[in-house]
Amino acid sequence: MNVFKNRHFKYDIIIWAVRWYCKYGISYRELEEMLNERGVNVDHTTIYRCVQRYAPLIQEKLKWYWRPRSGGSWKVDETYIKVKGKWVYLYRAVDKRGETIDFFLSTTRNAKAAQRFLAKALRGLKSWEYPHTINTDKAPAYGVAIRVLKAQGKCPDEVVHRQVKYLNNAVEADHGKLKRLIHPVRGFKTMKTAYATLKGFEVMHMFKKGQFEIWQYGRGTAGEICLITNALMRA
Repeated sequence: MNVFKNRHFKYDIIIWAVRWYCKYGISYRELEEMLNERGVNVDHTTIYRCVQRYAPLIQEKLKWYWRPRSGGSWKVDETYIKVKGKWVYLYRAVDKRGETIDFFLSTTRNAKAAQRFLAKALRGLKSWEYPHTINTDKAPAYGVAIRVLKAQGKCPDEVVHRQVKYLNNAVEADHGKLKRLIHPVRGFKTMKTAYATLKGFEVMHMFKKGQFEIWQYGRGTAGEICLITNALMRA
């Protein structure tokens, strides 16, 4: 299946636009001007549709490449994102190296939302990929969620839950770096569009952190483009 079939622009221009928007924290109108300066006449609404279509696809196709490394400690926390004038919650987890484990957007901040996020992060992991420790803040929701997941057999009993706030400095710092990309958006219109865009932001943030370096074969940006292109071409 060719995911670029019947598109007005060639695949390399689409990848160019989606990468830049999700990587550099610019607005759609700014990206429209930048592309126009390079001879690509495209409206900002077209760029928006490309991001909505291809950012989630890039995230889906590259997920295999950023699976958690063996064992280790996870830092789990949530941050705030504005959607249609209201605050919603972006749950995120990173490992001790600061590499992204997973993320989940929710309208609520409670035990059920924490459970859904952790279940998503743990789903499909091999035995050696499970964390030995999950660090969270002192919000009681996480403790409830982990106990339920253990009872359901979705989280190994050996996983230790630690509620020590300072241990989560790594994920809180990572929130800040991600939100610098989100800031130019100035709020999303719907949960669907917010989640689709955030998937692109998260993946490009992982590229910046070097999570895909081994698959770029030392080629830097060229390797990044090649990896994304090959993943989409196999879609």
